Amino acid sequence: MAFFDIPTQALLGQLLLGLVNGSFYALLSLGLAIIFGLLHVINFAHGALYMMGAFAAWIGLEYFGFSYWLMLLLAPLLVGVVGVIIERTMLRWLYKLDYLYGLLLTFGITLVVEGAFRLVYGVSGQPYPVPTLLQGATDVGFMILPNYRAWIVVVSISTCLVTWFLVEKTKLGSYLRAATENPNLVETFGINVPLMVTLTYGFGVALAAFTGVLAAPVIQVSPLMGSHLIVTVFAVVVIGGMGSIMGAIVTGLGLGVIEGFARFLYPELSSTVIFILMAIVLLMRPAGLFGKDH
Repeated sequence: MAFFDIPTQALLGQLLLGLVNGSFYALLSLGLAIIFGLLHVINFAHGALYMMGAFAAWIGLEYFGFSYWLMLLLAPLLVGVVGVIIERTMLRWLYKLDYLYGLLLTFGITLVVEGAFRLVYGVSGQPYPVPTLLQGATDVGFMILPNYRAWIVVVSISTCLVTWFLVEKTKLGSYLRAATENPNLVETFGINVPLMVTLTYGFGVALAAFTGVLAAPVIQVSPLMGSHLIVTVFAVVVIGGMGSIMGAIVTGLGLGVIEGFARFLYPELSSTVIFILMAIVLLMRPAGLFGKDH
């Protein structure tokens, strides 16, 4: 069936695959938005920590026989601990300085982490199998959708919405936001603000690692997988509005779908459409679609 001579099935298939990519963008952007919105740190190491999550899953399976489901819980915890160490030993000294210092530090961390993994594992990718429970595919009418990709969309959107609710609609989230605006006042209520800040960074990092585990069966696990994605994710965060959690979610999913549409119309455009949109948005609304003008 065609609509205005456009093969509808191919279009819907590309849009759905774009939604899968958008799910990765949304989850990674969510972690970045939390870290910047609450800690005012431009965490360039996010891609490297995403890669660490994927490698944690691969190492767990390859050397210890740990299942995908176990590593989906364990990898974010392990990488989250790495994030806590980074925050406690390095980042905490930069909060009162210009954003550029945090960007440079996390960029340096990225180089060190990626260099270490390239030294040990090289640059070739390591395959990670799809878990047995999610193997196979489902006929959705216009395409045969692999069950694992459907799982990615469902779990990503669910995680994003739960995180948004925790940060924006609960007492814990209000404490987090208040601690970034007036830490001295929050401390008068007996709340350990430095610990809260540390755990917030660790949580943002854990989201990156969680996304890495989700990505492992889809793309080969490689030391360069984070650097290939992080620039696009930063573009998503800028378009949505730096620090806007809902902006990161909606923009990540939406841009994935737009990327899929561009791939259908003109494949060469798909790799640059996000950056074209970023330029347009910054010209019309510098704070981003969901950002607050100061």
